[in-house]
Amino acid sequence: MSVFNGYDRDQIYEEMDGPSKGSSSKAFNIISKTLSVALLLSLGFASGSLYSTYQKNNNYNERTSTTPVISTSTNNNASTPYTLSHTDISSVVEKCANSVVEITIETQNTIYGYYTYKAEGNGSGVIITNDGYILTNNHVIKGASKITVTLRDGTQYEAKLIGKDSKTDIAIIKIDAKNLTPASLGNSDSLVVGEVAIAIGNPLGQLGGTVTDGIISALEREIKLDNSTMNLIQTNAAINPGNSGGGLFNANGDLIGVVVAKSSGFDIEGLGFAIPINDVKNVINDLLEHGYATNRAFLGVSLKDTSYTTNNGGMSMFSMFMQSVNYGAAVDSVVEGSPAEKAGIQKDDIIVSVDNEVVSSSSDVTSKISSYSVGDKVTIGLIRGNKTMNVEVTLAEYKGE
Repeated sequence: MSVFNGYDRDQIYEEMDGPSKGSSSKAFNIISKTLSVALLLSLGFASGSLYSTYQKNNNYNERTSTTPVISTSTNNNASTPYTLSHTDISSVVEKCANSVVEITIETQNTIYGYYTYKAEGNGSGVIITNDGYILTNNHVIKGASKITVTLRDGTQYEAKLIGKDSKTDIAIIKIDAKNLTPASLGNSDSLVVGEVAIAIGNPLGQLGGTVTDGIISALEREIKLDNSTMNLIQTNAAINPGNSGGGLFNANGDLIGVVVAKSSGFDIEGLGFAIPINDVKNVINDLLEHGYATNRAFLGVSLKDTSYTTNNGGMSMFSMFMQSVNYGAAVDSVVEGSPAEKAGIQKDDIIVSVDNEVVSSSSDVTSKISSYSVGDKVTIGLIRGNKTMNVEVTLAEYKGE
């Protein structure tokens, strides 16, 4: 026997079908009460739905009522670490795809000192303001004589370089455009391994607007790129050449990283990396205001790794004691007017220590110098020919290339 709102459902049917007027009247009263209860429940559900909708719209209006120059997400929590449906992914793409652009560069190259030719490179970028400031990798625009930006709708603009920082591999360029769709900057500190990651970029330099999805595979991966060690986000979203400078987004459509590299090889797939957006935020304002990242200690040398051969016993009968030692970094060039030049450091010197700590590579030297502040005095241990020496260097502020 089933019961409906306190009444015996079979009893209701029986009284409704009964022949007597009294029974019909009684059935009518029961039906009226039942319909009244149902109506009240319906009104309750409707009110709840309207209130929920109001709250959602109110929260959205609060987030978007004031648009900053650079839009930053107010959601500081990690996005849902579950796989999104195709519908969910399409809604994320709808929100942020217009923020990602294609970048093409031209470079002027000279060989043998007189023959000049043009070369072309490609990458991606992310719009960060509605009036045309675009975030990308420094290595994407490095050496460019011309930078062309293509929006998602196919419109092309010539861009100018605003600022760049080789340490974080970040650059900002600008196009003369209005009413663009800037990305909302998320919070990479709140990421968790396993949550959704969506990459949008220009793989192979020909497939602009390509969307791939995956998860956050790991956080704070120490990866060495161009003699510099970086702490990166690892993802298994498909990354290819040309994706560099593009966006890595979370399930809310917030920018959580700037794609920087993929690990490649015959049997390597699913290893992509991005610069955490919180690391990028730290230099964006500097690049916008100064064109370079401020308060960076600067030595003023270009270095290359070397396997230094030391002679422990002279040039003749003791030559048997010649041995290869894997430490030090060779000075490839010295910046004119730099702290290194003022201290007497020369091309082909081997830097073997920084403040009496042995260095084994060029990245070692770079890492140690970056740990100092502008104005610090540092003792650099050198080998020049068969002589060892120490020089004291007062570090200056790096002001870009």
